[in-house]
Amino acid sequence: MQNIHSNIIATFNLMETIPEIHPTAYIHPLAAVIGNVHLGKDVMVAPAASVRGDEGQPIWVGDNVNVQDGVVVHALETHVDGELVRESVVEVEGRFYGVYISDHVSLAHQCQVHGPAKIGANTFIGMQALVFKAIIGSHCVLEPKALVMGVNVPDGRYIPAGAVITTQEAADNLPWVTADYPLRNLNHAVVNVNVQLAHGYQEKTITEIPYSEKWSFQNYTPTQSDYVMVESCLLP
Repeated sequence: MQNIHSNIIATFNLMETIPEIHPTAYIHPLAAVIGNVHLGKDVMVAPAASVRGDEGQPIWVGDNVNVQDGVVVHALETHVDGELVRESVVEVEGRFYGVYISDHVSLAHQCQVHGPAKIGANTFIGMQALVFKAIIGSHCVLEPKALVMGVNVPDGRYIPAGAVITTQEAADNLPWVTADYPLRNLNHAVVNVNVQLAHGYQEKTITEIPYSEKWSFQNYTPTQSDYVMVESCLLP
């Protein structure tokens, strides 16, 4: 498929690699998965998402992860002329990665995870949030538009919507995900939905809508009723 392919060979990546995709993972035709990427079991990659392991690599996406619409997963170059750039990788169980996303993680619409970065298990990354040069612990919640850069976020914390966390002191003082935190169970529900979506779309054959002459504009003359007056759409 044209949206799933190997990387190019360059000074920052001397080996051409085809993505490693579990047969239960689903990648929408309008998403892109490129290069040295691992997608685990029941992964859902939605339209317009990009998981690109060509510059920084490898990129690991664990089991039951959802990569929602418009998400970008990418990394800074991890090698130069075959030599590892240590500050551009994260280490997990003795191996180096440009980005490592653990199991049961949700990457919500339009968020960005840019390596070097690691996301812990059962964590929710909210809409339009940004993670860059950071490690996010397990059972965390990044609310929409949160920005985390250059820090390690401990397990079980949440980052309020729009917050900017760029010092380790700020990361260490983030609030806990407690029993009364409203979004405490959000990730569990989102993962459940997206695993079912991955299963369903794997089984469903996506076909184009048949062309119909009624959609043709040939020999069509518009009438006044076909137009919407601009003035009627403006706010007072």
